Amino acid sequence: MPNILDGKKLAQEIELILKQTIESGLKACKRPPGLAVIRVGNDPASGVYVSYKEKACHRVGVRSFSHHLKEDISEKELIEIIKVLNLDQNVDGILLQLPLPPHLDESILLGSIAPDKDADGLHPLNLGKLIKGEKGPRSCTPAGVMALLERNKIKIEGKKAVVVGRSILVGKPMALMLESANATVTVAHSKTEDLPSLTRQADLLVVAAGKPHLIGGIHVKENSVVIDVGIHRLPCDKNDLSGSKKFKLCGDVKTLEIEDKVASFSPVPGGVGPMTVTMLLANTVDRWQEHCGLPLTISHLLP
Repeated sequence: MPNILDGKKLAQEIELILKQTIESGLKACKRPPGLAVIRVGNDPASGVYVSYKEKACHRVGVRSFSHHLKEDISEKELIEIIKVLNLDQNVDGILLQLPLPPHLDESILLGSIAPDKDADGLHPLNLGKLIKGEKGPRSCTPAGVMALLERNKIKIEGKKAVVVGRSILVGKPMALMLESANATVTVAHSKTEDLPSLTRQADLLVVAAGKPHLIGGIHVKENSVVIDVGIHRLPCDKNDLSGSKKFKLCGDVKTLEIEDKVASFSPVPGGVGPMTVTMLLANTVDRWQEHCGLPLTISHLLP
């Protein structure tokens, strides 16, 4: 039987550490950590993610500042809002929820966030720190993957890793984190020819392609480790009378095809997803300690 990498359980353990960290620092800091989440428009998935983040903030004691902005807001208006948050002493982390409407330039807006308040590790300065191996806020999803691998004592050093996906949000920082952990890393993407022959070489396969059920049994090596970053809502089969749900969640990996072949895999839901939210909180609490002059006691949670 493969080892199922339980992100939900680990997220709960880390949340407890964060809650205790906040409680112990309140006397000296006089205020809780603050996280500002900016959502533009009414993308349904973004709404769900923001709701998860707000609930997680409440559980650990982080103050949440939510900004739900109109779809047609101008880039100039949004930059002005970010500038105000950059100067707000009650805000330790700022998250710009992606994707953005097409008329907004993601790179310009991410670059306008103060680097030391960059809760998702996507500011150019923090990406540069990742490349150089320096400490700084890390992109939350790949940071969550690294924490999940460490918690399950999965060896990375010397292993061949393949990352499917090259987005700035997951694929590229994931490859850099694995390389920093001394894996030999290959990045595959939509233009990669003969994907199965490449992914079958991987001791560790991280799939962040954003395509439902892209990876199946023909793509994975025996006794490998497979991390499924994707999450999608698909309509349920009309012939499935087992429940009343209209939609089901799935990842980029066909779990039923790989679960008897691999040594470990992350499920969807309950794998990487909960870890993404928890690492967002960890980034925020780490920044709070820095801003308040407190000892940096949770830096070990961040890769």
